[in-house]
Amino acid sequence: MQWDDRVGRRLRLKDLHTLQTVAAVGSMAKASERLALSQPAISKAISDMEQTLGAPLFDRSSSGVELTDCGRMLVERARVIFDEVRQGVLDIEHMSDPTRGEVRIGTIEPFTGAVSEIISQLVRRYPRISYHVTVSDADSLGRELRERKLDVLIVRWVPPLVADDLAAQVLFKSSSLAVMAERRHPLLLRKKLNLADLMGERWTLSPPDSFLGRIVVDLFRRRKLPLPPTVATTISIYMRLNLLATGGFLTVLPLTMLRHRSNRAWLRALDVDLSDSSSPIAAITLKKRHSGGAVRLFLQASVEVCKGIAGAR
Repeated sequence: MQWDDRVGRRLRLKDLHTLQTVAAVGSMAKASERLALSQPAISKAISDMEQTLGAPLFDRSSSGVELTDCGRMLVERARVIFDEVRQGVLDIEHMSDPTRGEVRIGTIEPFTGAVSEIISQLVRRYPRISYHVTVSDADSLGRELRERKLDVLIVRWVPPLVADDLAAQVLFKSSSLAVMAERRHPLLLRKKLNLADLMGERWTLSPPDSFLGRIVVDLFRRRKLPLPPTVATTISIYMRLNLLATGGFLTVLPLTMLRHRSNRAWLRALDVDLSDSSSPIAAITLKKRHSGGAVRLFLQASVEVCKGIAGAR
């Protein structure tokens, strides 16, 4: 279907918002409650859009509605539209003062220490910027960045896994993984260990299909080893640290975990060479997305602070 003035007049932001809401809750009745509109009004808005576009947007059933391929495509485009409008409103609000605003950051637990240092530096210089930090696994964060729920990610950068729609600004040139244990673990007394020496130990690891889990699986594979039997598999680094604190477990985590003040007193790295696990830490953003002044200040400070951290090492 070709674009014409008729589509431009009939496809309104209000209708796109209705479409997004129905898609999110999976029911026109639930969307009616959320939007404080009558169900017939919502049904008519969806029907009018379908008629304008000449394509069904939902498959209807007694259990609710589900997006068609066309509907899914329009919801994805609508997300970009609303994000651009949001960014435009923020730009107008902050045009006279780019040192105000909000930065939505995604990171994983090992790098929360670095993110905290960046925010601590910025808050002194720009006290009117606020920060919303989401801590999760890298795969989930990547989805949220693409859905424009986040502005920037601070995560490990594995170049082959970074798609064409993402831009990466390297903060640390190299960050290795390490086998971690509680400071009194007897294996800490041994030198030049290999992963093969640790196969019979009690392990707690990330799920093999998670971002960090895939890297760990590859580490063992390159040494012609299977993944060791794992007592507890969890994506939660906090839970794994709690298990390590009991004194009997091993796990694989980025060396940056040793920078956390709460970990320095008790967490240690075994003498296992995992230098082949090195990869950069980067600030990752969407290429074709305009970044507001607060986000640009955060990215600039990230480079400065991480340069200082690298020098301190």
